Amino acid sequence: MDNQLIFMPAPGAITKRVRRARGNASGLGGEAGRGHKGQKSRSGYSRRFGFEGGQTSLLRSAPKRKGFKALSRETVSLVFLDQIDRLPSLLTVTRIALQAAGLCGRHVPKILMRGSINRAITIQGVSVSRPVRDAILAAGGTVID
Repeated sequence: MDNQLIFMPAPGAITKRVRRARGNASGLGGEAGRGHKGQKSRSGYSRRFGFEGGQTSLLRSAPKRKGFKALSRETVSLVFLDQIDRLPSLLTVTRIALQAAGLCGRHVPKILMRGSINRAITIQGVSVSRPVRDAILAAGGTVID
């Protein structure tokens, strides 16, 4: 025991084990700290996460409540065909080109039908409505998804 250190636990770190339901003299006799009656006082009690006693849980009722916003929802910025037609230098329409032109900001663009287009343009990687697709194909352009 010459060069060995003896580590002692901090005062109060080791306490005597509590023996529940071993008579009133133990301090936890009678109901053994579980209160009176009820589901939680019985042995074998367990409840699943989010259970609210049969009431519809907050987890399930959240989409029905006012002010719920889905986390997966993307904010769409609407771009119209006549806006693209007003930009004669724009021959290939991409998300980056629409952002550079100031038509969609940082949101996901979607091109909708309004007005008409008379020149052939290429739309690449931007969602379009069916009438817009038909109008672009009729003008001699292409739509690449």
